[in-house]
Amino acid sequence: MIHLLNLLAAIALLVWGTHIVRTGMLGVFGENLRHVLARSFGNRFRSMLAGIAVTSLVQSSTATCLIVASFVGSGLVGTAAALAVMLGADVGTAVMTLVFSFDLSWISPLLILVGVVMFISRQNSSVGRFGRVLIGLGLITLALQLIVGATRPLTDAPEVRALLAAMPQEVSLEIVVGATLVVLAYSSLAIVLLSATLAAQGILPAGVAMGLVLGANIGSGVLAMIVTGSGKPELRRLPLGNFLFKLTGVLVVVPFLPQLQLLATQWIPSVTHQVVGFHLAFNVLMALVFIGFVGPMAKLVEKLLRARPVAASERPRHLDPVALATPSLAISCAAREALHQADIVETMLRGMLPVMRNNDLDLAERLRRMDDTVDELYSAIKFYLTQISREALSEREGRRWADVVSFTINMEQIGDSIERALQDLEDKKIRKNRRFSDAGMAEICHLHDRLLSNLRLAMSVFLDGHVRDAQRLLEEKARFRDLEHEYAANHLARLQDNRAQSIETSSLHLDLISELKRINSHICSIAYPILESAGVLAATRIRESQLAAAEEIPG
Repeated sequence: MIHLLNLLAAIALLVWGTHIVRTGMLGVFGENLRHVLARSFGNRFRSMLAGIAVTSLVQSSTATCLIVASFVGSGLVGTAAALAVMLGADVGTAVMTLVFSFDLSWISPLLILVGVVMFISRQNSSVGRFGRVLIGLGLITLALQLIVGATRPLTDAPEVRALLAAMPQEVSLEIVVGATLVVLAYSSLAIVLLSATLAAQGILPAGVAMGLVLGANIGSGVLAMIVTGSGKPELRRLPLGNFLFKLTGVLVVVPFLPQLQLLATQWIPSVTHQVVGFHLAFNVLMALVFIGFVGPMAKLVEKLLRARPVAASERPRHLDPVALATPSLAISCAAREALHQADIVETMLRGMLPVMRNNDLDLAERLRRMDDTVDELYSAIKFYLTQISREALSEREGRRWADVVSFTINMEQIGDSIERALQDLEDKKIRKNRRFSDAGMAEICHLHDRLLSNLRLAMSVFLDGHVRDAQRLLEEKARFRDLEHEYAANHLARLQDNRAQSIETSSLHLDLISELKRINSHICSIAYPILESAGVLAATRIRESQLAAAEEIPG
């Protein structure tokens, strides 16, 4: 019993090691991996090479599939080019399986030691995240050694040998078992290595191990379809097309499996490398054959999974749950949704002016209801961001995560301020059929125009992060405050002239320009994270010269 427990623990360590390497690589190279993939879509062969390179780093074709599927779902890339990337991704996984099949026992302690030192000393930096990757690589090699040690007593047990001899060697059963193990372990690399190691120890015949390898390839395709199963049709096209390629390849290879096993035995003396070499040859052959069929396959899956019309009320639009597996991509999705939220806020802000000019009660009520959508988007974005693994984020991505949170909070508060202003307009002006004076209305229109201009500038600052634009936005805060003071004084002067319209709307007028100032403050707050990251934001806004002068004044 203890030997079986040791074997299961070693298998769990192998799966955990591959998980650490995958998440660590995404943390170190996440943004760059997306850029490599994005630049490669112009040519199918270049796309395939990019798939090999990226998957060799993250050691998971499923992770690559999720990244590229998000591109397809967003309409940034065609399905055909994405299928070419996935053919390369499968080759990349097979290459890494071959690398780990060699005896790396001498390097395992070194990787773990160096990785732990790097991770502990610089935990929140790129060095620390790369140390995490080294720890994962060391755990993978250590787990393979433990599997070898745990299987030796099992191979000597008469009961185990009798059980294996009694098992039917059915390829279809082996494929199903291999696919199931991959889905449970979330790693085809781990299952292929496990199959090769068990075959080398005599637990499994080489033919059975090859059948499990075919099942592992099917399982990786099934796993990607399961993960994207709740997504929109455009998102599910790539996993489906990749699965159909794998299924076709397996169906073609199965009749020739005995001959391929014999050929591998003649050319490769090591049983481990026979199994791993078969896995690599299968995926290379798939890539070379099917690279010419990515176009027809793309048309087939697009026909099977037609895009459904998007309802006007459907929201949120960009919070792709599949992208959560790739933190850098998930942050981009959240940022796009934050801009969607800002578009709705801009619509509310723009609609305030017709409400004030025309006493349009219906429009005011429609605009106030839009604040519910702003609040829903705020909650959805906030919940989505909490699901992103913070430990997998680089320092830059961590700042962007915080920027998105700050932006959505400000948009939500602006929506609340607009709703309050509209409610006051309904109660104090529209229902009482009152109007602002011509001078007062002109001042409000001027403030409103500056608000719209500042909101558009704030959205640009959030999108691009330009320091100069952020400085301009912060300067607008002081200008707007001065205008609010000036227009409040003008209104009081009109009251002294006993103008009837000014007297009737006095309270509303002052409350409204104060609310517009509050909205502008939230808009300008978007500049603070950008300026703070650039190191150009002072610790305090109190001018030292004025402070010194104030201290000289006797109390």
